[in-house]
Amino acid sequence: MATARAEPGSRPAGGARFFCTAGRGLEPFLMREVRARLAATQVEYISGKVFFTTCSDLNMLKKLKSAERLFLLIKKQFPFTASSLSKGKILNEVQQLVNDDPGSWLDAISTWKNLLELDVNGEELSQRVANPLKRKVGENESIIAKKLKTEEMQKIEENNRECQLEEQTEEDALEQRGSTAGGDKLEKEDTQKEAEKAADTHSQKDLTFRVSCRCSGTIGKVFTAQEVGRIIGIALMKQFGWKADLRNPNLEIFVHLNDIYTVAGIPVFRVPLASRTYIRTAGLRSTIAWAMASLAEIKVGTFVLDPMCGLGTILLEAAKEWPDGYYVGADVSDSQLLGACDNLKAAGLNDKIELLKVSVIELPLPSESVDIIISDIPFGKKFKLGKDIKTILQEMERVLRVGGIIVLLLSQDHHRLLTDCGGSYVPLDSKGSHTDEPAVKKCLNPDKKTALSEKVTSSREAGNQECSDKMLPFGSLVPGKCYEVSLGKTNAFICKYKKSSPSGL
Repeated sequence: MATARAEPGSRPAGGARFFCTAGRGLEPFLMREVRARLAATQVEYISGKVFFTTCSDLNMLKKLKSAERLFLLIKKQFPFTASSLSKGKILNEVQQLVNDDPGSWLDAISTWKNLLELDVNGEELSQRVANPLKRKVGENESIIAKKLKTEEMQKIEENNRECQLEEQTEEDALEQRGSTAGGDKLEKEDTQKEAEKAADTHSQKDLTFRVSCRCSGTIGKVFTAQEVGRIIGIALMKQFGWKADLRNPNLEIFVHLNDIYTVAGIPVFRVPLASRTYIRTAGLRSTIAWAMASLAEIKVGTFVLDPMCGLGTILLEAAKEWPDGYYVGADVSDSQLLGACDNLKAAGLNDKIELLKVSVIELPLPSESVDIIISDIPFGKKFKLGKDIKTILQEMERVLRVGGIIVLLLSQDHHRLLTDCGGSYVPLDSKGSHTDEPAVKKCLNPDKKTALSEKVTSSREAGNQECSDKMLPFGSLVPGKCYEVSLGKTNAFICKYKKSSPSGL
C-alpha cells in the first residue's frame, strides 16, 4: 500500500482535516488505511466516521478502499441538547453552528477550492506533456459547458441517490447486490467540473450552495432534516452573502446532527469512494471485500484462492490492490461465473485471475498447495449453506499450506457455531480510547490454557461435547482476529485463521 509524500505546492500546507464515513465495524480498517496510504495523523473515530489530517492530494485520497464517502471537515462539536431546551433555543443553537466561528467555514472553503484547482492543474499539465496537440483552452471550456448543460438534470438525481446512500451507509452499511457502473473518464470529468465551478467563484460571495442535513437521535424526533437544513442555509446566506441553489450549486454542505456529535463537512467527490468504477456488477460490498483481503497478508507470488468466488468481488479488490499475487476463483454456479467473467473484463484483470467451475468440497488442488484462502461463506436467501460448512472447512484446511491464512466472512449462525466449538472471545483493546483503533475481538485458541478456559463449567463442557458431534475439530486452524461488521439488515463476522503444523509449532 503506497504512502503519501508531501510535495511543495501540490498539497495543502500543514495538512487538511478530513473525515470519511464507513460501514459499522470497518472503522479499524479505515484507520489503518489512512495511516498507511495517506501518512495521516490525528486519526480519531466515532461510530461510522473516521477523522484524520493529511497532506495528500485528491489522487491519493480517491484511492481509499475501506471508506464510503470522503468529506473535508468544517466543524465537529458536541451535540445539541434537544431534550432540555425549547424548540426556539435549539434553532438558535443550530444557527450558532455558523455564526460562532465563521472563520472555520471560510478556511474550509479556501482549502476545498485549492484542492480542486491543484488537482485539475496537475492533470492538465500531465496531459499537455503527453499530447502537445491538445485543443485550445477556449474550445475545452465550450465542450465542458455543453456537458454541464446535458448533465444538469442527472446531477440532481445522482445527488439524491448519494444522500440516500449516505443515510444507508452510516446506519446499516448496506450490502450491494445490484449493478455499479462507471469509469475513470467520468470520474475525471466530475472532478474537473467541480474545479471549474470553484475557479469561477472569484470571491466568497460568488458561491452558490446547498445544504444536505441528516438528523438522528433525540434531535431527529424534534426537527426534520429539511427544517435544520433551512435554518443553516439562512445563517450561511446572512453570514457570508452566499446564494442558495438546490439544482446546480458550486458547493454542497453536509451536516449530521445526533446525540453523540455535530459534524459539518464538504463532500470531496460527487461519486462515493465505495462505488468502484472497475466493478460492473457488484456482489459483496466492495469495502467489505477489500477489508477481508487486507487481513490476508498477500505478498508477491502468493497463491490466493476464493473457492466460492461468486461475482469475484473479493478477488477483484485483492488483485487491484496487490497485483503481484496469483489469483484463482472457483464456483459451481454458471451465472455467478459469467458475472465474475464480465467483472474481470471490465476491470482489465483477465490475465490476473483464473476462474474454475468446481465444487468447494472437491477442489482439484494438491494438499497444502494454497497460500491464502479468502471467501464469503454464503448465508443469504439465494445462496445459503447449512451444516455443510464443516465439509467446506475441511477441504479448505486440506489445500492450505502450513502457515497459510484463511479469511472468512461468516454469518452470525456460522460464527456462533464455530465459536461454540472453538473457543471464546476477549477484547483486544479495553482502553476504549477514541484516538486508538476501536476495540475488536480475538478468538482464543481452545488448545491453549487460559484463565478464561479454566472457568468453564460442566454445562459448557457438555455443550462443547455436543458441538464436537456436529463438527469435526480443526486443530490446525488457529483463530486470529475477528471483526463484527454490518451488512445492512444483518451483521456478519470477518474472521482470520492461520494453519499451524501438526506439532503446533
